[in-house]
Parts: sequence; structure tokens; C-alpha cells
Amino acid sequence: MAYIVVATGNAHKVEEYRRLLADQQVELKSLLDYPGFPGVEEDGADFRENAAKKALAACKYCDVPAFADDSGLEVEALDGAPGVHSARYAASDPERIAKLLEALRDQPNRRARFVCVIAIAVNGEVIETFEGEVRGTIVEAPRGAGGFGYDPIFQPDGYEQTFGEMPGELKDQISHRADAFRKALQFVEDEMSVLDDDFC
Repeated sequence: MAYIVVATGNAHKVEEYRRLLADQQVELKSLLDYPGFPGVEEDGADFRENAAKKALAACKYCDVPAFADDSGLEVEALDGAPGVHSARYAASDPERIAKLLEALRDQPNRRARFVCVIAIAVNGEVIETFEGEVRGTIVEAPRGAGGFGYDPIFQPDGYEQTFGEMPGELKDQISHRADAFRKALQFVEDEMSVLDDDFC
């Protein structure tokens, strides 16, 4: 079976991508399968730069096609923060959530969006990037133990549940990561049949 590497060591992301790839004839590997990977400094100016940097590094190190995402939460009242710094906003998920809720204390505008950019690298070159988003509201207190990151405080438009309360199957249908990934898969199916010869 062909395989591709997702350039992350985040087990939660790997699990999401495995669910999204369930109907594809591709085995997903991750950086958890390559413990010697030297890592990538995520110092890009935006999500697209970071995703491309990670995908290219993984493609070259693992010597197979690779993709990577960079994602984060953009809050309107905070001028788009934490944005590209979402994962580094504080030391842990609970601390990041607490810091964000404190920043929004007494703030009437709680609109936000999750953004995800996926980059695909093949043969040592980034061939394309894809952006997905989901818009919603930051709730006043965490709800639900599912998901990861800011999921317990993000309620997507049109739903009563936060991402932390949703079953994974529902989140997979509407999330920013799913949106970007669907676009990436469509690109591969429509434009990049040559990839079949590049998979190992």
C-alpha cells in the first residue's frame, strides 16, 4: 500500500487525519514513526509559511511525499490573536484557554475563526497549499472533554456544541482541518495523478 507522511508528532492531529483518510487507499505515517526527525522551527510569518516549511522538511528527511498543516485560532476582538502563535500562546492547553478567556473578559465581540493551511511536498518541492476555515464564537467557559487545543471554548456557527463536546465524526465534517484536507485531496485526485508513481 502507498503511504504518505503527515509532518506532525501531535497524536491528536494524526488521529484526525487517519479518520479523514479512512476511505483512501493510503497508509498514513507521521513523525512519530521517524523519531530521529530533527524538528522544524515554526518561525514563519503566517500559517502558509509554517505549513510549507514543515512539509518540505518532512519530505526531504523521510524521502516520501509529505504534507503538513499549520493552524490556529483568530479572535476578532484580539486583532486576530493568538493566530500563528496559537500553540505558543501559553505553556499548556488549559493555560492557553485561561489566558484567552481572560483577554476576552467583558468583551461583547467573541467572534473567531479556526484556520488551517495544508502544504503538500513531493520530490523535495512544495507543490501546493490549501486553506480551510470554520467560523464561530468563543464561549465563556470550557465545555466538553473532547478534541484538543482550544476546542472546548469554540462553538462553530450553526451548532449548540463546542468542538470539545462534539463527537469526532461530526467535527471531521465541519472543522477547518477537514475543510483544508478535502481541498488537498481533491487537488491530488484531479491534478496530481502522477503522485501515484511517487508514493513508496
